[in-house]
Amino acid sequence: MKDKESLREELKGSPQLKRWLDLIIMNQRDARPRWYIRLLAPLYQYRGRGSKIYPSVRMDTPPYRSFRLGRHSVIESYCCINNAVGDITIGHHTRIGIHNTIIGPVSIGSHVNLAQGIVVTALNHQFLDASKRIDQQGITTRAVVIGDDVWIGANAVVLPGVTVGSHSVVAAGAVVTKDVPPHTVVGGVPAKVIKNI
Repeated sequence: MKDKESLREELKGSPQLKRWLDLIIMNQRDARPRWYIRLLAPLYQYRGRGSKIYPSVRMDTPPYRSFRLGRHSVIESYCCINNAVGDITIGHHTRIGIHNTIIGPVSIGSHVNLAQGIVVTALNHQFLDASKRIDQQGITTRAVVIGDDVWIGANAVVLPGVTVGSHSVVAAGAVVTKDVPPHTVVGGVPAKVIKNI
Protein backbone atom coordinates (compact mmCIF):
# COMPACT_ATOMS: atom_id res chain seq x y z
CA MET A 1 0.00 0.00 0.00
CA LYS A 2 1.33 3.45 -0.92
CA ASP A 3 1.92 6.09 1.72
CA LYS A 4 0.26 9.51 1.60
CA GLU A 5 3.35 11.31 0.31
CA SER A 6 3.74 9.05 -2.74
CA LEU A 7 0.02 9.46 -3.50
CA ARG A 8 0.38 13.26 -3.28
CA GLU A 9 3.30 13.12 -5.73
CA GLU A 10 1.23 11.04 -8.17
CA LEU A 11 -1.66 13.50 -7.95
CA LYS A 12 0.69 16.38 -8.81
CA GLY A 13 1.29 14.61 -12.12
CA SER A 14 -2.45 14.34 -12.79
CA PRO A 15 -4.05 17.75 -12.22
CA GLN A 16 -7.40 16.63 -13.62
CA LEU A 17 -7.67 13.74 -11.13
CA LYS A 18 -6.51 16.01 -8.30
CA ARG A 19 -9.18 18.59 -9.20
CA TRP A 20 -11.85 15.87 -9.34
CA LEU A 21 -10.87 14.46 -5.91
CA ASP A 22 -10.77 17.95 -4.45
CA LEU A 23 -14.34 18.58 -5.65
CA ILE A 24 -15.51 15.34 -3.99
CA ILE A 25 -13.73 16.04 -0.70
CA MET A 26 -13.90 19.83 -0.29
CA ASN A 27 -16.88 22.18 -0.52
CA GLN A 28 -15.38 24.85 -2.78
CA ARG A 29 -17.68 27.65 -1.62
CA ASP A 30 -17.26 26.95 2.10
CA ALA A 31 -13.56 25.96 1.84
CA ARG A 32 -14.06 23.01 4.17
CA PRO A 33 -14.57 19.26 3.87
CA ARG A 34 -18.02 18.19 2.73
CA TRP A 35 -20.43 16.93 5.43
CA TYR A 36 -19.96 13.25 4.56
CA ILE A 37 -16.17 13.59 4.84
CA ARG A 38 -16.56 15.26 8.25
CA LEU A 39 -18.69 12.32 9.42
CA LEU A 40 -15.76 10.01 8.67
CA ALA A 41 -13.20 12.21 10.48
CA PRO A 42 -12.90 9.95 13.57
CA LEU A 43 -11.74 7.17 11.24
CA TYR A 44 -8.80 9.10 9.76
CA GLN A 45 -7.84 11.50 12.58
CA TYR A 46 -5.59 10.37 15.41
CA ARG A 47 -6.89 11.28 18.87
CA GLY A 48 -4.86 10.11 21.84
CA ARG A 49 -6.31 8.45 24.94
CA GLY A 50 -8.08 10.91 27.21
CA SER A 51 -8.08 13.72 24.63
CA LYS A 52 -11.15 15.88 23.97
CA ILE A 53 -12.40 18.02 21.11
CA TYR A 54 -15.49 20.06 22.02
CA PRO A 55 -18.50 19.65 19.67
CA SER A 56 -18.46 23.32 18.56
CA VAL A 57 -14.90 23.05 17.15
CA ARG A 58 -14.74 23.49 13.37
CA MET A 59 -12.53 20.63 12.20
CA ASP A 60 -11.51 21.42 8.62
CA THR A 61 -9.37 18.30 8.36
CA PRO A 62 -9.60 16.53 5.00
CA PRO A 63 -8.22 12.97 4.94
CA TYR A 64 -5.31 13.78 2.61
CA ARG A 65 -3.46 15.57 5.45
CA SER A 66 -2.57 14.36 8.92
CA PHE A 67 -4.21 15.51 12.15
CA ARG A 68 -2.82 14.15 15.44
CA LEU A 69 -3.97 15.10 18.94
CA GLY A 70 -1.90 13.71 21.81
CA ARG A 71 -2.98 12.04 25.03
CA HIS A 72 -5.00 14.13 27.51
CA SER A 73 -4.98 17.18 25.21
CA VAL A 74 -8.03 19.42 24.77
CA ILE A 75 -9.31 21.62 21.95
CA GLU A 76 -11.85 23.95 23.53
CA SER A 77 -15.06 25.44 22.11
CA TYR A 78 -15.28 27.50 18.93
CA CYS A 79 -11.79 26.74 17.64
CA CYS A 80 -11.04 26.26 13.95
CA ILE A 81 -8.49 23.58 13.07
CA ASN A 82 -7.50 23.54 9.39
CA ASN A 83 -4.99 21.10 7.92
CA ALA A 84 -6.05 21.46 4.27
CA VAL A 85 -2.62 22.82 3.26
CA GLY A 86 -0.43 21.18 5.90
CA ASP A 87 -0.39 18.58 8.67
CA ILE A 88 -1.26 19.49 12.27
CA THR A 89 0.32 17.69 15.22
CA ILE A 90 -0.53 18.56 18.83
CA GLY A 91 1.40 16.89 21.66
CA HIS A 92 0.31 15.43 24.99
CA HIS A 93 -1.29 17.37 27.87
CA THR A 94 -1.77 20.46 25.67
CA ARG A 95 -4.73 22.84 25.87
CA ILE A 96 -5.93 24.80 22.84
CA GLY A 97 -8.05 27.59 24.35
CA ILE A 98 -11.45 28.93 23.36
CA HIS A 99 -11.76 30.48 19.88
CA ASN A 100 -8.25 29.65 18.59
CA THR A 101 -7.53 29.25 14.87
CA ILE A 102 -4.76 26.87 13.77
CA ILE A 103 -3.88 26.55 10.06
CA GLY A 104 -1.22 23.97 9.16
CA PRO A 105 1.44 22.93 8.70
CA VAL A 106 1.77 23.38 12.47
CA SER A 107 3.48 21.29 15.13
CA ILE A 108 2.62 22.05 18.77
CA GLY A 109 4.52 20.33 21.56
CA SER A 110 3.44 18.79 24.84
CA HIS A 111 2.37 20.67 27.98
CA VAL A 112 1.53 23.76 25.91
CA ASN A 113 -1.17 26.24 26.91
CA LEU A 114 -2.76 28.45 24.27
CA ALA A 115 -5.07 31.03 25.85
CA GLN A 116 -8.14 32.48 24.08
CA GLY A 117 -8.46 34.02 20.60
CA ILE A 118 -5.02 33.00 19.31
CA VAL A 119 -4.17 32.61 15.61
CA VAL A 120 -1.37 30.23 14.63
CA THR A 121 -1.04 30.16 10.85
CA ALA A 122 1.49 28.72 8.45
CA LEU A 123 -0.46 30.02 5.43
CA ASN A 124 -0.02 33.29 3.59
CA HIS A 125 -1.71 34.65 0.46
CA GLN A 126 0.50 35.91 -2.35
CA PHE A 127 -0.20 39.48 -3.47
CA LEU A 128 2.82 40.98 -5.28
CA ASP A 129 1.48 40.73 -8.88
CA ALA A 130 -0.60 43.90 -9.27
CA SER A 131 -1.97 42.66 -12.61
CA LYS A 132 -3.89 39.86 -10.84
CA ARG A 133 -6.45 39.78 -8.05
CA ILE A 134 -5.04 38.47 -4.76
CA ASP A 135 -7.35 35.45 -4.87
CA GLN A 136 -5.76 34.45 -8.21
CA GLN A 137 -2.18 34.49 -6.94
CA GLY A 138 -2.21 31.39 -4.76
CA ILE A 139 -0.78 30.76 -1.33
CA THR A 140 2.47 29.88 0.33
CA THR A 141 3.06 27.86 3.49
CA ARG A 142 5.95 27.88 5.95
CA ALA A 143 5.67 25.49 8.88
CA VAL A 144 5.14 26.79 12.42
CA VAL A 145 6.72 24.90 15.33
CA ILE A 146 5.76 25.50 18.96
CA GLY A 147 8.02 23.66 21.40
CA ASP A 148 7.15 21.92 24.66
CA ASP A 149 6.10 23.79 27.82
CA VAL A 150 5.04 27.02 26.06
CA TRP A 151 2.37 29.49 27.18
CA ILE A 152 0.85 31.84 24.58
CA GLY A 153 -1.33 34.65 25.92
CA ALA A 154 -4.76 35.72 24.68
CA ASN A 155 -5.18 37.21 21.20
CA ALA A 156 -1.58 36.59 20.15
CA VAL A 157 -0.76 35.85 16.51
CA VAL A 158 1.99 33.46 15.40
CA LEU A 159 2.87 33.93 11.72
CA PRO A 160 4.25 31.53 9.06
CA GLY A 161 7.75 30.13 9.47
CA VAL A 162 8.06 30.90 13.19
CA THR A 163 9.54 28.53 15.75
CA VAL A 164 8.60 29.20 19.39
CA GLY A 165 11.26 27.62 21.60
CA SER A 166 10.54 25.40 24.59
CA HIS A 167 9.70 26.89 28.01
CA SER A 168 8.89 30.31 26.56
CA VAL A 169 6.02 32.74 27.00
CA VAL A 170 4.33 34.88 24.34
CA ALA A 171 2.54 37.86 25.91
CA ALA A 172 -1.13 38.58 25.22
CA GLY A 173 -1.71 40.50 21.99
CA ALA A 174 1.78 39.87 20.62
CA VAL A 175 2.37 39.38 16.89
CA VAL A 176 5.19 36.88 16.50
CA THR A 177 7.01 37.37 13.18
CA LYS A 178 10.42 35.87 14.10
CA ASP A 179 11.65 32.83 16.03
CA VAL A 180 11.30 32.94 19.82
CA PRO A 181 14.38 31.60 21.63
CA PRO A 182 13.83 28.96 24.33
CA HIS A 183 13.43 30.25 27.92
CA THR A 184 12.34 33.76 26.95
CA VAL A 185 9.31 36.03 27.31
CA VAL A 186 8.35 37.96 24.17
CA GLY A 187 5.73 40.64 23.66
CA GLY A 188 4.68 43.54 21.46
CA VAL A 189 3.98 44.17 17.78
CA PRO A 190 6.18 42.82 16.35
CA ALA A 191 7.13 40.61 19.29
CA LYS A 192 10.55 41.20 20.87
CA VAL A 193 12.38 39.50 23.73
CA ILE A 194 11.41 41.08 27.05
CA LYS A 195 13.41 38.85 29.38
CA ASN A 196 14.95 35.43 29.84
CA ILE A 197 13.34 32.85 32.14
